[in-house]
Amino acid sequence: MRVGVPKETRPDERRVAVTPETARKLLDAGVDEVAVENGAGRTAAVPDEEYREEDARIVSADEAWSADLVLKVQPPGPAEAERLREGAALVCFLYPDANADAYATLLDRRVTAVAMESVPRIARAQKMDALSSMANIAGYKAVLEAANAFGRFFPLLMTAAGTVTPAHVLVIGAGVAGLSAIATARRLGAVTRAFDPRSAVRDQVESLGARFLELELEAAEETEGGYAGMQTEEFLEAERKLLAEHVAEVDVVVSSALVHGREAPVLITEPMVRSMEPGSIVVDLAVEQGGNCALSRPGETVDVDGVTVMGLTNLPSRLPVHASQLYARNVLALVGELLEEGELALDFADEVVDRVTIAHEGRDRREEPEPVPAGETALPEGEE
Repeated sequence: MRVGVPKETRPDERRVAVTPETARKLLDAGVDEVAVENGAGRTAAVPDEEYREEDARIVSADEAWSADLVLKVQPPGPAEAERLREGAALVCFLYPDANADAYATLLDRRVTAVAMESVPRIARAQKMDALSSMANIAGYKAVLEAANAFGRFFPLLMTAAGTVTPAHVLVIGAGVAGLSAIATARRLGAVTRAFDPRSAVRDQVESLGARFLELELEAAEETEGGYAGMQTEEFLEAERKLLAEHVAEVDVVVSSALVHGREAPVLITEPMVRSMEPGSIVVDLAVEQGGNCALSRPGETVDVDGVTVMGLTNLPSRLPVHASQLYARNVLALVGELLEEGELALDFADEVVDRVTIAHEGRDRREEPEPVPAGETALPEGEE
């Protein structure tokens, strides 16, 4: 079994899927070779020499892509998918619906495609959950980016020249990213409030020192994976009305509300943004899935009458060292479920293996998504 680690080609991607630490552990697990493309770890502050010290081999791009098992961060493009040898295995974030051409190529080449975003949220799979690892980083970095763009202090300061009032921050969605954002805003000294449709997360929000906003209207129960259930349009309208009151009062909004397998809902309307004071900041963490803010644009910072709307993309890549370390450990844990004595051995009776293996021997193994009932829409889960 040869493991290949090609260099990431997305322009804003600085992470690497295998670190020297996990390369060593793959070899100890029985893999014959870990072949890392020259310079693959450079943007994550990992020079080639550190891989060599752990007995990984530094190779060309062609050699990395021709391995039996290829480990990546980002989905391959169509041309990259063509570089995989027929019958090989690939582990990375895949998002096949958003990368349909590349996914079709993987099926044509009978590639075993393992999707990191499909790891089930069960206790045994927590160490493999790259979505949560990366969401933790994204929530932290979002608040730092907001603080950097904000023209004022976050904390309350008592100075000889007078008192500086603290910033007020609203976090929408109290999943992994949202909780990380809350904790970071509180560490910086901001007065923080948060909303999530799941009343069960109230204790987590309040334990971080934030005020929890709650609707009197009852939300649907959580799904099996801990996500918010399907909500009526009546609930969403009530949610927007509640948020409108608070958006107008705060200095910074960080929104991380995503819908599992669907486009993110618009929760921050244009009138809400225009109700904010000049100098205020909106950071839309859901922008790559359609966005929670009606005015956010992927990869762009938009000025709306003095309010800065930041459509930041791929935030984990802005902290490439720790993001790579965490992601590589998630990948290592998942690969451990796929291998037996250094060889690929897929046991589809195993819930984790069954869920993450979305293509095998030319067959698309994904389940058809359940249709949304008429008159209902999906409510943000607050998870990444």
